[in-house]
Amino acid sequence: MKRFALLSAALLTTTALAGSGSMVPGRTTIAGIVANDPNFSTLLSAVQAAGLVDTLNGAGPYTVFAPTNAAFAKVPQDQLNALLNDRAKLRDLLLYHVVPGRVTSGQVVKLSNATAANNGTLRISTMNGSVMINDARVTRADIMARNGVIHVVDSVIMP
Repeated sequence: MKRFALLSAALLTTTALAGSGSMVPGRTTIAGIVANDPNFSTLLSAVQAAGLVDTLNGAGPYTVFAPTNAAFAKVPQDQLNALLNDRAKLRDLLLYHVVPGRVTSGQVVKLSNATAANNGTLRISTMNGSVMINDARVTRADIMARNGVIHVVDSVIMP
């Protein structure tokens, strides 16, 4: 019984807020955070369809600019369905949201661009006090994972 109480206490003290403010284990991977936050359910489906779950569970480190369900809702439905049914294009699009290495918000604001995991170039700027990745606004920064960091964005970043 003591062991269970100690384990429960340890789990309760190692939580972190995710993109929606929901609680997730603080030492989980990027894929784990995405899987545990209902605001990332479309992103989770896309990551699964693209075969990237193992990558985002891997050692990393990675920086992920993670679009929410609301961000995916901005993509026309026919375009989104086409992406979800074309694994190669979907994988390329999702890897455009990933930068190798752990890049915190303090580092992002000092950059003008970054090379994505698909070798594309992301433009980084500050507009009206917000950090912009191409045309997407960072709405929440520095969600720390065991294998990197997530920055939540309000739009799907198109290459």
